[in-house]
Amino acid sequence: MNKMQDIRIEKITLNIGVGGAGDKLEKASKLLNYITNKKVVQTETMKRIPTWNVRPHLKLATKVTLRKKEAYDFLVKCLNAVGNKLSDRKFDDYGNFSFGIQEYIDIDGIEYNAPLGMFGFDVAVTLERPGFRIKRRKISKKKIPTKTKITKKEAIEYIKKEFGTKIGEEE
Repeated sequence: MNKMQDIRIEKITLNIGVGGAGDKLEKASKLLNYITNKKVVQTETMKRIPTWNVRPHLKLATKVTLRKKEAYDFLVKCLNAVGNKLSDRKFDDYGNFSFGIQEYIDIDGIEYNAPLGMFGFDVAVTLERPGFRIKRRKISKKKIPTKTKITKKEAIEYIKKEFGTKIGEEE
Protein backbone atom coordinates (compact mmCIF):
# COMPACT_ATOMS: atom_id res chain seq x y z
CA MET A 1 0.00 0.00 0.00
CA ASN A 2 1.14 3.54 -0.74
CA LYS A 3 2.47 5.27 2.40
CA MET A 4 0.64 8.45 1.40
CA GLN A 5 -2.65 6.57 1.74
CA ASP A 6 -2.02 5.54 5.37
CA ILE A 7 -4.45 7.01 7.88
CA ARG A 8 -3.15 8.42 11.15
CA ILE A 9 -4.43 10.34 14.14
CA GLU A 10 -3.80 14.06 13.74
CA LYS A 11 -5.14 15.06 17.15
CA ILE A 12 -7.54 14.28 19.96
CA THR A 13 -9.46 17.09 21.62
CA LEU A 14 -10.94 16.55 25.08
CA ASN A 15 -13.76 18.94 25.95
CA ILE A 16 -15.86 19.63 29.03
CA GLY A 17 -18.73 22.08 28.59
CA VAL A 18 -20.08 23.45 31.87
CA GLY A 19 -22.36 26.20 30.57
CA GLY A 20 -20.89 29.10 32.47
CA ALA A 21 -17.92 30.60 34.24
CA GLY A 22 -17.16 30.05 37.89
CA ASP A 23 -16.10 27.28 40.22
CA LYS A 24 -17.42 24.48 38.01
CA LEU A 25 -15.35 25.69 35.04
CA GLU A 26 -12.22 25.90 37.21
CA LYS A 27 -12.76 22.35 38.45
CA ALA A 28 -13.28 21.10 34.89
CA SER A 29 -10.03 22.79 33.81
CA LYS A 30 -8.14 21.24 36.71
CA LEU A 31 -9.63 17.85 35.85
CA LEU A 32 -8.41 17.95 32.24
CA ASN A 33 -4.98 18.99 33.52
CA TYR A 34 -5.08 16.13 36.06
CA ILE A 35 -6.00 13.57 33.38
CA THR A 36 -3.58 14.68 30.64
CA ASN A 37 -0.91 16.73 32.45
CA LYS A 38 -1.22 19.31 29.63
CA LYS A 39 -2.10 22.98 29.56
CA VAL A 40 -5.85 23.51 29.16
CA VAL A 41 -7.65 26.30 27.35
CA GLN A 42 -10.95 27.80 28.41
CA THR A 43 -13.18 28.50 25.42
CA GLU A 44 -15.49 31.46 25.18
CA THR A 45 -18.43 32.58 23.11
CA MET A 46 -17.78 34.69 20.04
CA LYS A 47 -21.08 36.50 19.66
CA ARG A 48 -24.23 37.33 21.53
CA ILE A 49 -26.99 34.71 21.53
CA PRO A 50 -29.97 36.39 23.18
CA THR A 51 -32.20 33.31 23.24
CA TRP A 52 -29.67 31.47 25.42
CA ASN A 53 -28.75 34.51 27.56
CA VAL A 54 -25.16 34.24 26.36
CA ARG A 55 -23.06 37.36 26.02
CA PRO A 56 -19.83 37.71 24.02
CA HIS A 57 -16.57 36.48 25.58
CA LEU A 58 -18.32 34.43 28.27
CA LYS A 59 -16.24 31.37 29.19
CA LEU A 60 -18.38 28.25 28.88
CA ALA A 61 -16.05 25.26 28.42
CA THR A 62 -12.52 23.98 28.69
CA LYS A 63 -10.49 21.81 26.32
CA VAL A 64 -7.09 20.25 25.77
CA THR A 65 -5.49 18.86 22.61
CA LEU A 66 -3.26 15.79 22.42
CA ARG A 67 -1.09 14.87 19.43
CA LYS A 68 1.17 12.06 18.19
CA LYS A 69 1.95 9.16 20.56
CA GLU A 70 0.14 10.77 23.51
CA ALA A 71 -3.02 10.98 21.43
CA TYR A 72 -2.75 7.35 20.34
CA ASP A 73 -2.16 6.06 23.88
CA PHE A 74 -4.96 8.14 25.37
CA LEU A 75 -7.38 6.99 22.65
CA VAL A 76 -6.65 3.37 23.57
CA LYS A 77 -7.56 4.13 27.21
CA CYS A 78 -10.73 5.99 26.20
CA LEU A 79 -11.90 3.23 23.87
CA ASN A 80 -11.37 0.70 26.67
CA ALA A 81 -13.47 2.92 28.96
CA VAL A 82 -16.44 2.64 26.57
CA GLY A 83 -16.04 -1.12 26.17
CA ASN A 84 -14.23 -0.90 22.82
CA LYS A 85 -17.58 -0.34 21.08
CA LEU A 86 -18.75 2.65 19.06
CA SER A 87 -21.82 3.41 17.03
CA ASP A 88 -21.32 4.15 13.35
CA ARG A 89 -23.32 7.34 14.00
CA LYS A 90 -20.30 8.70 15.90
CA PHE A 91 -18.39 9.13 12.60
CA ASP A 92 -18.82 12.09 10.26
CA ASP A 93 -18.48 12.12 6.48
CA TYR A 94 -14.87 13.37 6.69
CA GLY A 95 -13.49 10.48 8.71
CA ASN A 96 -13.53 12.15 12.12
CA PHE A 97 -15.39 10.75 15.10
CA SER A 98 -16.28 11.64 18.66
CA PHE A 99 -17.76 9.98 21.70
CA GLY A 100 -18.36 10.70 25.35
CA ILE A 101 -16.89 9.34 28.55
CA GLN A 102 -19.52 9.24 31.32
CA GLU A 103 -17.10 9.57 34.26
CA TYR A 104 -13.37 10.10 34.16
CA ILE A 105 -12.77 7.27 36.65
CA ASP A 106 -13.82 4.81 33.91
CA ILE A 107 -10.41 5.34 32.30
CA ASP A 108 -7.72 2.87 33.40
CA GLY A 109 -5.06 4.36 35.66
CA ILE A 110 -7.04 7.47 36.66
CA GLU A 111 -8.27 7.57 40.22
CA TYR A 112 -11.05 9.63 41.77
CA ASN A 113 -9.97 13.10 42.88
CA ALA A 114 -12.44 14.28 45.55
CA PRO A 115 -11.78 18.06 45.35
CA LEU A 116 -12.53 18.02 41.61
CA GLY A 117 -15.76 16.07 41.84
CA MET A 118 -17.19 13.93 39.06
CA PHE A 119 -17.19 14.99 35.41
CA GLY A 120 -17.59 13.34 32.06
CA PHE A 121 -16.06 14.69 28.88
CA ASP A 122 -16.16 14.47 25.10
CA VAL A 123 -13.38 12.91 23.03
CA ALA A 124 -13.10 14.24 19.46
CA VAL A 125 -10.66 12.41 17.18
CA THR A 126 -9.37 13.99 13.97
CA LEU A 127 -7.85 11.65 11.37
CA GLU A 128 -5.66 12.61 8.43
CA ARG A 129 -3.41 11.29 5.70
CA PRO A 130 0.11 12.47 4.89
CA GLY A 131 -0.07 15.50 2.59
CA PHE A 132 -3.27 16.81 4.17
CA ARG A 133 -1.36 19.69 5.75
CA ILE A 134 -1.43 21.64 2.48
CA LYS A 135 -4.97 22.60 3.44
CA ARG A 136 -3.63 24.47 6.49
CA ARG A 137 -1.17 26.64 4.55
CA LYS A 138 -2.22 30.27 4.53
CA ILE A 139 -0.69 31.05 1.15
CA SER A 140 -1.99 27.91 -0.54
CA LYS A 141 -5.18 28.09 -2.57
CA LYS A 142 -4.88 24.44 -3.58
CA LYS A 143 -7.77 22.12 -3.00
CA ILE A 144 -7.29 18.82 -1.25
CA PRO A 145 -7.16 15.95 -3.74
CA THR A 146 -10.06 13.52 -3.39
CA LYS A 147 -7.74 10.58 -2.73
CA THR A 148 -6.29 12.42 0.28
CA LYS A 149 -9.67 12.86 1.96
CA ILE A 150 -10.84 10.20 4.40
CA THR A 151 -14.34 8.78 4.04
CA LYS A 152 -16.54 7.53 6.85
CA LYS A 153 -16.08 3.94 5.66
CA GLU A 154 -12.27 4.25 5.63
CA ALA A 155 -12.26 5.75 9.14
CA ILE A 156 -14.42 2.91 10.47
CA GLU A 157 -12.12 0.30 8.89
CA TYR A 158 -9.05 2.05 10.35
CA ILE A 159 -10.52 2.04 13.89
CA LYS A 160 -11.59 -1.61 13.58
CA LYS A 161 -8.16 -2.72 12.35
CA GLU A 162 -5.93 -0.48 14.47
CA PHE A 163 -7.75 -0.67 17.81
CA GLY A 164 -9.95 -3.78 17.49
CA THR A 165 -13.04 -1.71 18.15
CA LYS A 166 -16.48 -3.09 17.36
CA ILE A 167 -18.59 -0.71 15.31
CA GLY A 168 -22.34 -1.21 15.52
CA GLU A 169 -25.32 0.52 14.00
CA GLU A 170 -26.72 1.57 17.36
CA GLU A 171 -25.12 2.07 20.71
